[in-house]
Parts: sequence; structure tokens; C-alpha cells
Amino acid sequence: MKVFKNKIEMLSHLNICRAGKSIGFTPTMGALHDGHLSLIKKSKNECDITICSIFINPTQFNNANDLQNYPKNLKRDLEKLDASKCDITYIPEVCDLYEKNEGAKKFNFGELSSGMEGKFRPEHFNGMATIVEKLFQIIRPTKAFFGQKDLQQLQIVKELAKQSRASIKIIGGQTIREKNGLAKSSRNKRLSKRAINEATLIYKCLSYCAKHKEKGIPELNIFIQQQFKKEKNLSLEYVEFVSLKNMQPIKKWQAKNKNAICIAAYINGVRLIDNIIL
Repeated sequence: MKVFKNKIEMLSHLNICRAGKSIGFTPTMGALHDGHLSLIKKSKNECDITICSIFINPTQFNNANDLQNYPKNLKRDLEKLDASKCDITYIPEVCDLYEKNEGAKKFNFGELSSGMEGKFRPEHFNGMATIVEKLFQIIRPTKAFFGQKDLQQLQIVKELAKQSRASIKIIGGQTIREKNGLAKSSRNKRLSKRAINEATLIYKCLSYCAKHKEKGIPELNIFIQQQFKKEKNLSLEYVEFVSLKNMQPIKKWQAKNKNAICIAAYINGVRLIDNIIL
């Protein structure tokens, strides 16, 4: 595996070996877990060259403490990527991707970004799209791989590729879970074993909805609200039943696999998100 800290050296290498080959790319912020590695595996299966970036992007954090406390373990990350046979890892400094005093670019993703994460984390998607667009322009991948756990982000990245007319196919990877169903997340590293066990309520609520879809959205919404009220360490930020097409709230089910239930919750100060497509 080749590791590069600046884009000039990385591109010098990539431009030599990319001729006639497909490029798979997975952008990450490090603290890699099985969810990330499943995307690397998917890229290895579908593309000739697999690239992963590790960069904690400052413009997509609304909370300075969240940025400061975001888990980091570069040595372990590189070991995992090497074991996964990733071909190239790009680990730039901020100055390699942003000009001095450069902030997030303003995008218009319409309804896709107006609710849920867009509502509770203002400017998050502008920051995320800014860095993803930069990385796309540098690497020019054939396919880019993103996890379904961040479902709203996945849909926005698809729209970003469309708006920028980039010939990049955006691939969603299924959510990888802990043994108790909790979605794998870098933020899980900040949780105690007890908190991880308690946080499984998120997945239990989603699973209940999948098994009892016939109860209808209003009743299922009430059920989830009630379950969280019983837990003193878990606080529900939002639960939304949305259309997969535009990530806007729905009152009744649409066609199969066109609906999503999205949850954001806090436990011990750590914010977790998850979803299920129905």
C-alpha cells in the first residue's frame, strides 16, 4: 500500500498507474471500523485500483468539541487498510486541501438537505460536500463508496455528482452492525460497554418498525417516542419517516424500498444516527 500526505505526490503516482484502469475511492475521517473496511472490500471487488482518504474535515463540524474529540488512531487505521489490501491511502493536512481562511462552499441540494441532519447540524452538508467535491476533482474516481448508515449524506453525494456532471458512480454500502445491532460508527469508540448495550434501542426500534410496518407511520412514530422516554441515558433528537427520493417526511408508506426511517439520538453526550429502508 502506498501512503501519501500531499496531493502532488499522490497524483504523480496515480497518473502513472491509472491508465485504462477503474478507480474506486472511499473518503473517510479515520477511526476506521468494519463498516469502512466493507467499503474497501467492495471497491477491491469492483475496481482495479482502490484509494482511501483519511481526513477529519473541519468545515463539516458545527460543534468545536465534536471536532476536538473525534477519535483518531492513524497507525491502527493504516494497519487495517494495509491488511485490506487498499492500494493507495491519502492522508492530507488541511493546507493540502483548503486555501488559507477558506470555508465551506455553498451548495443547493434542495429538499434533500433541508431536514434531519440539515436541520440539526447547520452547514454540515455544505462542509461535507465541499471536501467530497475537492477529493473527487483530485482523484477522479470511477466509483465512490459511501455507507448507508449516513443515508441522507449518501443521497446528497449522489446529487453532488449529478450537479457537478462528474462521471462517477456513487455506490452505497450496507450498514455494518455490532453484535447487538448497533450500527458501527467511529463514535462508538467513545462509548462504554454499558452505553453500547443501551444504545441498541435505536436498532430495536427500527427492527420493530420493519416487523410491524402494517401498523402505519403515526402509530410507529408514537411507539419510538415512547421507547426513548423510558430510557434515562438516551435522548431522541429526531425520528423521521421519509421518502428515499427526497428525504422529506411522509405520512403513509410509498412503494417497497422507497421509504426510510431515520433516527438520531444522544447517549452520554455521543451522537448516534441510524436508519432502515423499507
